[in-house]
Amino acid sequence: MTTWAGRTAAEISAAVREKRVTPREVVAEHLARIERLDGRVGAFRAVRAEAAMAEADEVAARGDFAELPLAGVPVAVKDNLAVRGESRRIGSAATPETPSARDHVTVARLRAAGAVVVGVTNVPELCVFGTTDGVLGIARNPWDPSRSAGGSSGGSAAAVSAGMVPIALGNDGMGSLRIPAANCGLVTIKPGQGVVPTGEGDSTWFGMAENGPLATTVEDARLMFSVLAGVEPGPVPAPGALRIAVSLRSPLAGVTISRPYAAAARDAAGLLMRAGHQVRRADPPYPMSLATTSLTHWTAGTAADARPLDPRLLTRRTRVHSRLGRPFLGTASSGASRERLRRRLEPFFDEHDVLLTPALARRSPKAGPWHERGWLSNVLANTNHSPLTPAWNLTGWPAMSVPCGTLPSGAPCAVQLVGRPGTEHRLLALAEQLEERNPWQRTAPMD
Repeated sequence: MTTWAGRTAAEISAAVREKRVTPREVVAEHLARIERLDGRVGAFRAVRAEAAMAEADEVAARGDFAELPLAGVPVAVKDNLAVRGESRRIGSAATPETPSARDHVTVARLRAAGAVVVGVTNVPELCVFGTTDGVLGIARNPWDPSRSAGGSSGGSAAAVSAGMVPIALGNDGMGSLRIPAANCGLVTIKPGQGVVPTGEGDSTWFGMAENGPLATTVEDARLMFSVLAGVEPGPVPAPGALRIAVSLRSPLAGVTISRPYAAAARDAAGLLMRAGHQVRRADPPYPMSLATTSLTHWTAGTAADARPLDPRLLTRRTRVHSRLGRPFLGTASSGASRERLRRRLEPFFDEHDVLLTPALARRSPKAGPWHERGWLSNVLANTNHSPLTPAWNLTGWPAMSVPCGTLPSGAPCAVQLVGRPGTEHRLLALAEQLEERNPWQRTAPMD
């Protein structure tokens, strides 16, 4: 008997289109795995068992069945994106339990491609912090359940890493795709601004947040990215010889990169050099003001999201974060500081096609109720863990997290790839070269 849980989206969709398995069989197997494992992982806020089975049958009955790139593929959706018939809680007791009347545009595109939404995944309150914990649940890293899955797309990442779904939908405003992907051994891409729709009226933290895929392979990440971007999935030509800059420097003063993550970047550099690329050490000219710019936009985005909510129902760390951001709403919405950062970094990307860095500075914090701790301890934990991601939300340029190597604990390590606007497929092609030369285990050994 073929087991479909733990298989890739590409494998599943091919088998469904060729009628070697039905969508109902695939979805049922993944729902059984969720029931068996999620008590240990905490990936899902809501599991749509009955609705998902009905939707699997609807996919099987579609007239365009053979044309669906995600035919019968189970997918999980982050709890800040609307799923028809499910409440959108964004990890908070302050949000209503009212079911959404329609799908977010990205969810609608996944469904149109044949995917079946099996559940809604946990996030930190208002998706603010890099640990996924709150009053609605705690998402743990399937490779090491004593550690956080990361955030804010931590529930989505944990679901894929544990093999409960082959792909999941998340988004990234300060690293919220790349942080949990790096922790959980997944491939993700934060698209450049405007490549994947954000949704009318949805929070984008002043244009910094982008929706994107979480997957176990580059092939699946590319497939899901193509569906989200509304382009035809297909093979991508090799990138040719590229000029790749390798930087091990933290953009934030006082934050150091731990040895395993620095080693992962060096290893990836060696792999890409052997693939024929021109690789050299070079640090982007990060301004000293980057920490301030990041903090003002981070807090202002939270302040904007918290405005319609009852502050008495928000956790203390969110209230403090929001209050600190209110004076910066005008500054953040103007976009002036983001434009200055782009102008400063553009000459570096005239000289280099791609930037390679460690994905994180160190492993994720311990899993637990960080929402019950003070604001400063949360900010310090986030900053020390992930100083390398926010700059590329501020610029609006594409960035990836790609597994590479392992930590001393045996959990995955990862690197980050950054490119100029419009180079998403180039980054995916580079990630594919890393995958070919350094294959990684697809899912965590949960069974």
